[in-house]
Amino acid sequence: MSVNYDVIVVGGGHAGTEASVMAARMGAEVLLLTSNLDTIGQLSCNPAIGGIAKGTVVREIDALGGIMGRATDRATIQFRMLNRSKGPAVWAPRAQCDRTLYRRAVRSLLEGFPGIELSQGMVARLLLDGTHAAGVVAADGRTFHARAVILTAGTFLRGRIHLGTDTQIPAGRAGDQPAIDIAQHSEELGLTVSRFKTGTPPRVDGRSVDWSKVERQDGDDVDYRFSSYERIDRPRQVPCWITWAGEEVKQIIRAHLQESALYGGAISGRGPRYCPSVEDKVVKFPEAKRHQVFLEPEGLDTHELYVNGLSTSLPVSVQLEFLHAVPGLERATMTRPGYAIEYDYYPPTQLTPWLETKPIEHLFFAGQINGTTGYEEAAGQGVVAGINAVRRIRGAEPVVLGRDDAYIGVLVDDLVTRGVDEPYRLFTSRSEFRLLLRQDNALRRLAPLAERLELLTAAERHVAARRLEEEEELLRVARATTITPGAAAPVLASAGSTLAEPERIASVARRPGVSLRALLEAAGIAVSADDAAVMSAGIELKYDGYLVREREAAARLAELASFVLPGDLPYLDFKSLATEARQKLDRIRPSSLAQAARIPGVSPSDLHNLIVETARWRRQVA
Repeated sequence: MSVNYDVIVVGGGHAGTEASVMAARMGAEVLLLTSNLDTIGQLSCNPAIGGIAKGTVVREIDALGGIMGRATDRATIQFRMLNRSKGPAVWAPRAQCDRTLYRRAVRSLLEGFPGIELSQGMVARLLLDGTHAAGVVAADGRTFHARAVILTAGTFLRGRIHLGTDTQIPAGRAGDQPAIDIAQHSEELGLTVSRFKTGTPPRVDGRSVDWSKVERQDGDDVDYRFSSYERIDRPRQVPCWITWAGEEVKQIIRAHLQESALYGGAISGRGPRYCPSVEDKVVKFPEAKRHQVFLEPEGLDTHELYVNGLSTSLPVSVQLEFLHAVPGLERATMTRPGYAIEYDYYPPTQLTPWLETKPIEHLFFAGQINGTTGYEEAAGQGVVAGINAVRRIRGAEPVVLGRDDAYIGVLVDDLVTRGVDEPYRLFTSRSEFRLLLRQDNALRRLAPLAERLELLTAAERHVAARRLEEEEELLRVARATTITPGAAAPVLASAGSTLAEPERIASVARRPGVSLRALLEAAGIAVSADDAAVMSAGIELKYDGYLVREREAAARLAELASFVLPGDLPYLDFKSLATEARQKLDRIRPSSLAQAARIPGVSPSDLHNLIVETARWRRQVA
């Protein structure tokens, strides 16, 4: 049996679902082939979406037509805007989700695209036509042909679960078989493979928690939505709870440290620095008196709680012992143990800036197999791979998001230029353009690109145009309207400020704690725009001077990016460059001078000499 498609997506996680949606929005016939249709869109670890930088990625995915934000809105059972103590430019939306509702939402949204076909099956190997990917063969013998393949296998490639040093279970995650054949086949194709590890904490039955010993944490009382294109009713909102792992927990873990798969030698792969196991916390932060633990609901129809902060690879008996040493969990019933999982990933310097593998054309990698950690990072890569798989098979120029365009652009550029030596996680600090890349202006930044790529429906284009027109009108009115001291006084009083003489609203709105909406209304101007549009316009005004400087820096980066480096440059022959620079440039093969500048070990003098060498080489081959 043989079937033909434009694009085959292997894997139904966050990268795979977004890749499928993007390709389908571009008019491609897509097959999403996954080992278990019931776990499409599964929140395998923490039942939450968003957070620092990650929440902005979700909004970027949504602006381009992706489904993560829409699924999150359908599943949010608690919402919090993180970083509120800092300026609004770095606020970060985060949603606690009902795990079942989220998975159902993803499946429902996928099935709303007629160009996407879903099928269950384990992929055994790739089909090649020379140096091009041409389809896949399933373990059950079915053959699927396509003009491009996107591999998004997550932690499934030779995945192995560890519970202590003695218990090892081949699995992609608990309850799912690992992908062995495709992992071996990919390695046989000459791709470099390495190993990483990640982990998950135990879960407990909420009915066994002593609520008098834990601190209640309610969500924000705001009606926030991740999606800009639709507004659906959110589910019932519920609290989370906070407790602590103190000295008793630390003593138990220290006493059993060599029984941990991580410290007992059973795991060779490196784990994520920014989501460490509790064993790592005890070893690496011995001065800390205690570590925060969050009890997070798994959903509205279950009492099960995710014990965030206690990720572990210790034996089950030890997990139960240290759980009972946590205040509030003295009598807790453990419903599922935590575990570590070790899996294959492909060092991402083997990829182009549009996530196509360099050795095999029309084969794309996206998600955790590129060395990242996190649902949002995976989904962002899926967007890039899905768009570019279709662009490549149509002979169009690939789409590369710049570092000043989106956090997705920062993510992909970091991966393909710098590579990874530990599971990669996004932070605002990874971006040089944090004021430009805000969660509130994702639609303004990326909707025009989505429209040019024809990713949006007519209704979605109308929503985006209306929102952007509202923001522009707010900015125009604020810059053109003068407010008197008397009219401004009630607004400024709450911010501890005064106005000596009439001043433009745009100027007054730059003051800390001053609301643009309140100023406009105080000046007698009716504001019909929604809160999101007003907030975004207000931030643009508050950071106006800083934004000008960031845009100038972005323009300089664009100049470097415009200096194209041919793919067949003989870097190793450029003797004016340092040996390290030649070797790294030859391995990564940057597409522009801007990308070359971000490669560790390439100095400013190397860049100058590279310009000269490139010009000389072009004259010789002309």
